[in-house]
Amino acid sequence: MGAIRPEILTWARKTAGLSLEDAAQTLGLKEARGQTGTERLAALEAGSEEPSRPLLLKMSQAYRRPLLVFYLNQPPKTGDRGQDFRTLPGPERYNPELDALIRDIKGRLGLIRSMLEDAESEPVGFIGRATMEMPVALLAARAAERMHFALAEYRAEKTHDAAFAYLRSKIEASGVFVLLLGNLGSHHTNIPVEVFRGFAVSDMIAPLIVINDQDARAAWSFTALHELAHLWLGDTGISGPGATNRVEQYCNDVAGEILLPAKELAAFPKLVTLQKAITEISEFAEARRLSRRMVAYKLLRAGVINKPTWSELSAHFHKEWLAFRQRQTERQRASEGGPSYYVVRRHRVGPALLGLVRRSLDEGNITYTKASRVLGVKPRNVEPLLDSGVMRGVR
Repeated sequence: MGAIRPEILTWARKTAGLSLEDAAQTLGLKEARGQTGTERLAALEAGSEEPSRPLLLKMSQAYRRPLLVFYLNQPPKTGDRGQDFRTLPGPERYNPELDALIRDIKGRLGLIRSMLEDAESEPVGFIGRATMEMPVALLAARAAERMHFALAEYRAEKTHDAAFAYLRSKIEASGVFVLLLGNLGSHHTNIPVEVFRGFAVSDMIAPLIVINDQDARAAWSFTALHELAHLWLGDTGISGPGATNRVEQYCNDVAGEILLPAKELAAFPKLVTLQKAITEISEFAEARRLSRRMVAYKLLRAGVINKPTWSELSAHFHKEWLAFRQRQTERQRASEGGPSYYVVRRHRVGPALLGLVRRSLDEGNITYTKASRVLGVKPRNVEPLLDSGVMRGVR
């Protein structure tokens, strides 16, 4: 390993959201040789002295960075995220796995765009056609009409997965690719939902929606429509949990209006206790193929519940989901079962992109190497992936 570059130390601390004083205290730097802990850290960042390996290990933990990062020649570049609609502290905001994922998405986008241009595809007409001055109900109606989305058909599906598949098919038929990506190809690089929930790429030829598949499946439909609202606004950017700014609240309201029109909340029973609220919301959400947190959010926006109640409900539902996910993981480990590699990959990529790659390969417009980049698999896995039930009819 080479010498540690001081600018790496400064970058790691700042992107962790720590001041010199806070970092020195977290690292346990004591006064020595007439210098305070803060002064010692400043000297390290100025290059006046070299950090020991034990100190680097402490920095790796405190700054939440892999140890190897400190041996780079320069700080890693932050992915071009467009607008960042999240409100997060440093460690989550500057997540390196997220930056790598966004760079991967942008790389795929260029190839997808090239395939569509070779096929002389028409621009997607609704990208950037709305503003936040448009009433929520109006944009929700226009988006549903453009997709040919029928709420009754969505709710008639027997499971959350089937309901999402129906919605995804409508979004992709309207010209938008929907990908499920929450890591860099292995569970070791899973990106928490707290870091990002969705990502929209506003492109007239190849608009993309990326959903973090680490989130609860019941929440995927809401996230998809939230990101679709961003595309109507012409936004490229990343979204996280919560909605503390105007544009995020607007996109949440549009998504909520499509899946749960405001008029349906009028007859919602009075929620006198937390337990009653949990029960009523759970039954209401399940009957409509919605996430419980989304229903609670709609009730908050409608003034049916207050913010403290919403916070309690949200925390309760999140805790239950984490417990459910843990049970699922344990069952899969015990049975060594679960869906096959190709089933998982097809589900992540989606029918529209699979169909586009199949046609482009058949027409000689793309190589297997480029196809593998678009699909996120090795070149030798492209044909097995495409030949395993790929849908050809989209776009």
